[in-house]
Amino acid sequence: MSSGTPLVLLHGWGAHGGVWAGLRALLGGRFDVQAPDIEGSGSFDEAVECLAAAAPRRCLLGGWSLGGQLALSWARRHPDQVEGLVLFAATPKFVAGSDWPHGMAPAEFESFAAAVAENAGAALRRFRLLETRGDAQARTVIRQLERLLGARAPAAQARLLRMLDWLREVDLRAQLPDIAQPVLVIHGDGDSLVPPAAADFLAAALPDARSTRIAGAAHVPFVSDAVRVSARIAEFCNES
Repeated sequence: MSSGTPLVLLHGWGAHGGVWAGLRALLGGRFDVQAPDIEGSGSFDEAVECLAAAAPRRCLLGGWSLGGQLALSWARRHPDQVEGLVLFAATPKFVAGSDWPHGMAPAEFESFAAAVAENAGAALRRFRLLETRGDAQARTVIRQLERLLGARAPAAQARLLRMLDWLREVDLRAQLPDIAQPVLVIHGDGDSLVPPAAADFLAAALPDARSTRIAGAAHVPFVSDAVRVSARIAEFCNES
């Protein structure tokens, strides 16, 4: 992938494109980094098509958590547009099930969804704790997230709830073998929100994947260790 390649970064639930500022600063010399805000007003499939329509004709995709699910679906639907994928703390299925132990327990998920419906602001603050639980520098990472995300108002409650519907319903496991592009799977070894076993599943199920585990990081590895993550992305692009 050549210098100047567009790199489109998709944020996770409860965030916005500003969360990528640190990584963007490190990668901006090599890539044309774009970080759109994800509109949560329609269906998951509609969001994928909207993002694809607004993006460059050829690009590298990066996606964090929910953004990783959007990126995977986008790459499968538009293989001629997407040159490669970088997944951060991603999973093919967020909520656990009888045949998927690597997700959030359904009761815990529904309790959190109810909390968002009752008081979205308080639920977002709780979510930051969940994202950084297991991080060796949890307090520092929380402060960084607050700085990165605090400059803009959070998404409206209705959009947060709609995107929770996506997380509740989306299951991409059967689609993974159809995604032929090179994929870099980046995951924190302390992630308690999306277990590292989910990353292992992705790396095994995707035809052309390689995996990097970030020691001491939890659910936000690109903030916890931005320097290592950016270096690994550069290596991946040189390899691909």
